Amino acid sequence: MRKILICILTVAIMLSVAGCSGSKKFQVTYLDVFDTVTQITGMAPDEETFNTQARQIHDTLREYHRLFDIYNDYEGLNNLKTVNDNAGIAPVKVDPQIIALLLDCRAYFDLTGGRVNVAMGGVLALWHEARSAGLDDPENAKLPDMAALETAAKHTSWDSVVIDKNAGTVYLSDPDQRLDVGAVAKGWAVQRVADMLPSGYLISLGGNVCATGPKDEQGTAWNVAVNNPDGGDYLRTLPLIQGSAVTSGDYQRYYTVNGVNYHHIIDPETHMPGELWRSVTILCEDSGLADALSTALFLLPREDGQALLEKCGAEAMWVDATGEIWYSPGFE
Repeated sequence: MRKILICILTVAIMLSVAGCSGSKKFQVTYLDVFDTVTQITGMAPDEETFNTQARQIHDTLREYHRLFDIYNDYEGLNNLKTVNDNAGIAPVKVDPQIIALLLDCRAYFDLTGGRVNVAMGGVLALWHEARSAGLDDPENAKLPDMAALETAAKHTSWDSVVIDKNAGTVYLSDPDQRLDVGAVAKGWAVQRVADMLPSGYLISLGGNVCATGPKDEQGTAWNVAVNNPDGGDYLRTLPLIQGSAVTSGDYQRYYTVNGVNYHHIIDPETHMPGELWRSVTILCEDSGLADALSTALFLLPREDGQALLEKCGAEAMWVDATGEIWYSPGFE
């Protein structure tokens, strides 16, 4: 777990103590949301005001965590685990936020040509089980069975995901299908929170960083540092005033089999971890879209990724296997 926690911290926030008149900078960290580190930073006239706002942010993120959880049940709550458990059995009445997320996920699927597919939960579950077992017992770490991966991949169609907005229900008509929104849930949740905040807040949730405006009345940008996949000094420091910076990398959530690291970003076409890039950082106005794009571009050749960026008005920075850095034309 300690290795996972360290690897999750892919984007570090470098903060200075600048402030606007009558306001001070405050910061709080939580460890109980989306199984990663949440850091909230903002300017406020006093600590009590900041803490009240931070608690509201935390409570909202924790509710999203519960709704989108596929591993745990919560008394009195129908979440995505409830939907998965009822696959092929019956529609499940869910919170409107689950429906809103899934509708956006369907749009991300179409936008990325299927590279971002939250309906491939069955495939991801096999990797999750193998990774957890490998981390618990490294000497006996194994890859998922390829035949099992290919079987699970037959149950990943969006045609089986029945969303009824009027009834407020979600139904998986394929009894062997499972949902896993891990590729987009953190960014999506951060954006929903950012939409309700005043200017001058910075939220970091496991590599998803979102700014709601400059950190002071002088328009000073937040400085967001992008980690080097090989460790050591940061690759870049990005000035962020409004919008999101999201990084996906092969150094997050991985385990080792026979001396080879296998990370968590799985290509829907091969059912194996993507091998084109070490990391991809996205700059985008919307954090949910940025999260989806970081996964998609990690799995796409740079030319195809650039075409996708142009559709979305986003920018990207790629790091390849040799450590060479590539930028989209507007990144600088």
